[in-house]
Amino acid sequence: MEYQNKSNLHKDSMEAKLDVEFGNLRQKDETKTLYANSLTAREMESLVAICDTLIPSLDGAEVGHLDDGVAGYYSASASHTGTPDRVARLLSQRLHHPKKWILRVGLWSLSTWIGSLVLCGRRSFIGGFPYFRRFCRLPKKQREETLINWASSYFLLLRMFFRSIKLITALVFFTQVDEKGKNLAWKAMGYNGPSSDHNDHEEKLNEKKTNKKMPKEIFGPLYKGIIDLKDPREAVTKKLTGHGFTVSTQKSNKNGSSSISNPVMTIRCDAVVVGSGSGGGVVAGLLAKAGYKVLVVEKGNYYARSNLTQLEGQAMDEMYLSGGLLATSDMNVVILAGSTVGGGSTINWSASIKTPEHVMKEWAERSELELFESDLYQEAMDVVCERMGVQCGFVEEGFNNEVLRKGCEELGLKVKNIPRNASKDHYCGFCSLGCKKGQKQGTSETWLVDLVESGNGLILPGCKAMEVLYKGESGNKKKTSTGIAFAFEEETYVVESRATIVACGALRTPHLLKRSGLKNGNIGRNLCLHPVVMAWGWFPEEEKWPEKKKKSYEGGIMTAMSSVVNAEARTTYGETVIQTPSLHPGMFSGVIPWASSNDFKTRMLKFSRTAHVFTLLRDKGNGTINSKSYIDYNLNDEDEESLKKGLKSVLNILIAAGAEEIGTHNSEGKSLNVRTASVVETERFVREESSKSLKDLSGQMCSAHQMGSCRMGIRPEESAVKPTGETWEVEGLFVADTSVFPTALGVNPMVTVMSIAYCIGLNVVEALKKKK
Repeated sequence: MEYQNKSNLHKDSMEAKLDVEFGNLRQKDETKTLYANSLTAREMESLVAICDTLIPSLDGAEVGHLDDGVAGYYSASASHTGTPDRVARLLSQRLHHPKKWILRVGLWSLSTWIGSLVLCGRRSFIGGFPYFRRFCRLPKKQREETLINWASSYFLLLRMFFRSIKLITALVFFTQVDEKGKNLAWKAMGYNGPSSDHNDHEEKLNEKKTNKKMPKEIFGPLYKGIIDLKDPREAVTKKLTGHGFTVSTQKSNKNGSSSISNPVMTIRCDAVVVGSGSGGGVVAGLLAKAGYKVLVVEKGNYYARSNLTQLEGQAMDEMYLSGGLLATSDMNVVILAGSTVGGGSTINWSASIKTPEHVMKEWAERSELELFESDLYQEAMDVVCERMGVQCGFVEEGFNNEVLRKGCEELGLKVKNIPRNASKDHYCGFCSLGCKKGQKQGTSETWLVDLVESGNGLILPGCKAMEVLYKGESGNKKKTSTGIAFAFEEETYVVESRATIVACGALRTPHLLKRSGLKNGNIGRNLCLHPVVMAWGWFPEEEKWPEKKKKSYEGGIMTAMSSVVNAEARTTYGETVIQTPSLHPGMFSGVIPWASSNDFKTRMLKFSRTAHVFTLLRDKGNGTINSKSYIDYNLNDEDEESLKKGLKSVLNILIAAGAEEIGTHNSEGKSLNVRTASVVETERFVREESSKSLKDLSGQMCSAHQMGSCRMGIRPEESAVKPTGETWEVEGLFVADTSVFPTALGVNPMVTVMSIAYCIGLNVVEALKKKK
């Protein structure tokens, strides 16, 4: 990358010294893990054919596009850009899904004439010997007709097969970059990639090489507290002991292997926190400031400021759980969750909304949790908001939010500003890929900074928790936590602690607890996803509003919101909130429907002026975490109807805002030109599109908030943890993330989980005091 080349020029002695002192914190932008391709030649043959059917080479002149950039985009196919190979590598190594076998079986079957006959039907018939052809030998028209048939097939497995390959192929094609960090489609789409302001910022950093602040500015505010276990064992031990941790290393081992009983290193501390996100980060910072020695174990890596490329494909692979390739077992809901130092607070959309009053009341009364009607909880919300610098203003509103606000105002709907943990002038649109300037105040810029600056805490990135350790397993003896075991690459480490806090998030915490032997039946159950459905509206550049300079991916991601109240429901579970998403080309292409290759490529040309607005539901928690990759979720009928009602409102908002064309993510891919349609036609379109099924892969639902899978309560029969956050089964083992939510929240959860974690952190302090 350009920055890496510049940064390597004129490397002075101070920079060399820093390289030694801080190990490989200086991530190389151009380095990207190359996953192995385990697909067979026959499977690859089928995959290439499918990818080139989804994204084929087209003649731009035939569809009225003569501009060189656009013509080049139309003429490019998936195989011309190496997309099938990248897709194969992701399918082989990055995709972990219980239905993954469908892809392998389907690809192999399509490489045979009889398998093609079964999956393609009459379209595999060619009229002469050998009468039936393999999928890759079919004419383009017949291959495209086959894909269209799969998209709406009666057979769910075929719909799964199509949806998964389409999503990954589109994601790869529109995110892969050349050596200059550019994608051949971006110019035609009006996408500029990470802004030039960031490059200017990098150049200024290089000019300050002799400045004493240089390490912090380059490596981020946590650089002193990060331990890279790839460094020499002596260096790691020195840094740990220098911060007051006790360390012992493995005795001689003939075969060099390690295990929980014989780890390569044992680290002793007051508290170990598994996870560094909105829950774990707060607890870690609070405990360290209270004077306790705290070790944070984080599965993800640390990408700080100048190390961030903000390239969508790379950021998703490095900073999202499963590289962003995560979905429910039926593939009906695409799930996004953070997996980096700072967790979701590093890649979320800045919304910092306090726990709604009616939710606190419900949790206090129905769940009988006194915490949520206490002064302590109010104080906790104030503390976390102040620490993050939460405010509601903005200097300039971005494209999507401007559309949402205008549509609501035209319809007389109440719209309000969203509190954010960023300054008023923070107008980037790339915070879902990490905040390059550090203006978004997630835990890696706040609570984890407190941890590091206290001198009492360190962070171990790239480490996977294996299990929670505890003693007293036999008979009726009470179990007490003693720490955790974790793996770094092929080696096993053990942390011995007086308190253990698990904060892996609602998707991973249940798996760790179950793997550690906890038996409470509520662990992994009652999962809520805040399911989201979207609609889009296209606003041509020729229009005076929104301004021509504005693009859909720029500006504060969330600054405006509205809500839809379900008058028929007696509770707030029928309510949906209406907000805007962050969609860069990869995710945009992944979620929009594919109705034909020409329609898909043409739709992507409108990317930069297509506003997306979504409706988010406070669902009733019908999900189960069976394993790391097996996430069951059932959208009940009542929740589905509430989402449909919200979707209808979203379509009307886009129309009222002045969209020329509108549509949803239903698999049929229908759209309406509002300018040429009559009022009756428009009303019919809105009514029909918003009434279509959202289940069985008929549409595309998404989730960026997961909660409730280890819910808090006052009885072990109904909950996984106590009101203090401590598990019912193991003393000294606490859970502090969104999994402890008693129910779905209904709004963006960052402030709520931080506030709960703050209170749980105080409980941990009290528990540690008793152990002295």
